[in-house]
Amino acid sequence: QVQLVESGGGLVQPGGSLRLSCAASGITFSLWVMGWYRQAPGKQRELVAAITNGGSTNYADSVKGRFTISRDNAKNTVYLQMDSLKPEDTAVYYCNAHLFTVDYWGKGTLVTVSA
Repeated sequence: QVQLVESGGGLVQPGGSLRLSCAASGITFSLWVMGWYRQAPGKQRELVAAITNGGSTNYADSVKGRFTISRDNAKNTVYLQMDSLKPEDTAVYYCNAHLFTVDYWGKGTLVTVSA
């Protein structure tokens, strides 16, 4: 049974930082492309960042220079370091595992950026 469990969300002031974690089980983690998506109220889910099994990364233009995705294959965990947070970063953040045509999703963690 595949499980992706996110943690690290919460309330933070503008300009602050948060680190999200996603612990995976039930997959050979090192083979999978791992990603973080987000969905704000009334909006579609969008890709925030992704990291391949080789460590290549890509980011949405809106988070470049502020967010960093990384992975620890020994711990079956992917991280999203979020700095200089803005109110428009408020959303539910979802962890994704992707390989060929298969996708698995976590249940999401809420990030609220507000003064």
